Amino acid sequence: MPTSAHPASLDTDYVRTYYFSMNITLSVDDEVVESARQRAKVLGSSVNQLVREYLEQLAGKSDPDADAAEFEKLSRLADGNSRGWKFDRDELHERQ
Repeated sequence: MPTSAHPASLDTDYVRTYYFSMNITLSVDDEVVESARQRAKVLGSSVNQLVREYLEQLAGKSDPDADAAEFEKLSRLADGNSRGWKFDRDELHERQ
């Protein structure tokens, strides 16, 4: 039973999570790295992020079926109507 010094709404249990990252070195052909950089740029990502996501998937941290189901759900919810607007490559790459 809670006392006035320790009300029921006061949570005194704490959980701390520590995350550690590890740097790894990979040997990859220059041509492969350059192609990966170009593809990552098109995807709006980085090679580092794509490799990290792949390793997480490989390690079982993410469920590819759940990811695919979420993508499919979001695709169905998207309106998909650009009202005739199209990407303009020059505007897209314009430096500000």
